[in-house]
Amino acid sequence: MEKRRLGRTGHESTLAIFGAAALWEASPQQAEAALELARSYGVNHIDVAPSYGQAESLIGPWLSRHRSEVFLGCKTMERSEEAAWKELHASLERLRTDRFDLYQLHAIRTMDELDEATRKGGALPAILRARAEGLVRYIGITGHGYQAPAVHAAAIERLDFDTVLTPLNFIQWAEPGFRIAFERLLDLAQQRDVGVMLIKTVTRGPWGERPQTHTTWYQPFDQPEEISRCVRFALSQPVTAFATPGDLSLLPLALEAAERFRPMTAEEQAQLVESASAYQPLFPPG
Repeated sequence: MEKRRLGRTGHESTLAIFGAAALWEASPQQAEAALELARSYGVNHIDVAPSYGQAESLIGPWLSRHRSEVFLGCKTMERSEEAAWKELHASLERLRTDRFDLYQLHAIRTMDELDEATRKGGALPAILRARAEGLVRYIGITGHGYQAPAVHAAAIERLDFDTVLTPLNFIQWAEPGFRIAFERLLDLAQQRDVGVMLIKTVTRGPWGERPQTHTTWYQPFDQPEEISRCVRFALSQPVTAFATPGDLSLLPLALEAAERFRPMTAEEQAQLVESASAYQPLFPPG
């Protein structure tokens, strides 16, 4: 699988990042099989969070045997210094490791949330302390929502974040306001050598009244050719990688799409974006 440099971290990340949200309701056997499948494709990057059910505890035994092989990213949704410090240490214990390669402020969707997490006494000072003590190497920011690219652009303008994990898919890109904000985020990231990782890459839209057939909180594309187009579009932007979707049944399809990735031409991208009018964006304006 192709690898790309994750900004100033220097890590050569595989195009697919193992998205541990897929382990939310997994058994130990399912978790082991999923991690080994990702490993068989050469995946060298894991994204996990304490908010992903039992994912950290499920990954811990596997990680204790393969820690040197992966770049480990974790997150906190805590907003105070004390709570974030405690959560970081709890994650280290569950994951059976003594360090994170990347630790991120998680679910920063608005400027108010950014201000809360980065204030004196907020979560960011705890992460900075952890970095000073050798528990964390790099610091990032993540978040969902329509405002995510604008908020994340403001974050890397104001503070020295090493990475951004943010949502993008061709349907969302078709919304003009979102696209303008995202293009600005990409420009800033390139200027400041900030690594950009993507989530929600294979999103079809909200579930609405449709029966929920996957464990993702959004409706995903689930056919191989659809997933391939989604991945090709996303990775044809100046980004490093995408996190695989939060459903174990989609993991093989996402890994295969990353393995076979080839860039989309500008014409192919334009045609795909034009087709987005048939779908509802997960994050509408407003």
